Amino acid sequence: MIAHLKGRLDATGVDYAVIDVGGVGYFVGASARTLAAIGPVGEAAMLHTEMLVAEDSIRLVGFARAEERDWFRLLTGVQGVGSRVALAILSALDTAEIARAVSAQDKAMVARANGVGPKLAERIVRELKDKVGTVALGPAAAAQVMPAGAAADAVSALLNLGFRPAEAASAVGAAEEDLGPAATLDALVRLALRKAAK
Repeated sequence: MIAHLKGRLDATGVDYAVIDVGGVGYFVGASARTLAAIGPVGEAAMLHTEMLVAEDSIRLVGFARAEERDWFRLLTGVQGVGSRVALAILSALDTAEIARAVSAQDKAMVARANGVGPKLAERIVRELKDKVGTVALGPAAAAQVMPAGAAADAVSALLNLGFRPAEAASAVGAAEEDLGPAATLDALVRLALRKAAK
């Protein structure tokens, strides 16, 4: 499994980027938001990635932030949402907007994405409601949903262990409060797991 790519941005298209890592060009599908965030062609770039394996293909999808990748995983877990539709949603809405739409059951907001009709939007907000938990609205909630740096990686680690996004963010937030902003990823994950177990 390829977790991330770090190299030089070689080229971009409408829905992809090519990252040159040590002379090997990786073709990576991406949302419009990710493409806007990774910087100009020729410069250093880093993308979090998800590898999609099918019977006849292996593809990489890239994300500017780990929480985008986590939302991609949640979205593609909904029946009828493939990688293209998930990327369309991540192009239309940022992660805080998706969290607000799901917690408020706002299917119209999700339906703004290309390829998402009213029925699919309703299924997305309904199925993800239990997985995301109740997320309060406002800037403080956005900060809680979207931590940065080691905290974001710690949340991602807890999500990979099966925690819900709200639970993971809460446990990591509590751990970061105890350890301070300079805490290492390892320390954050260990303490967050202890706090989540209480």
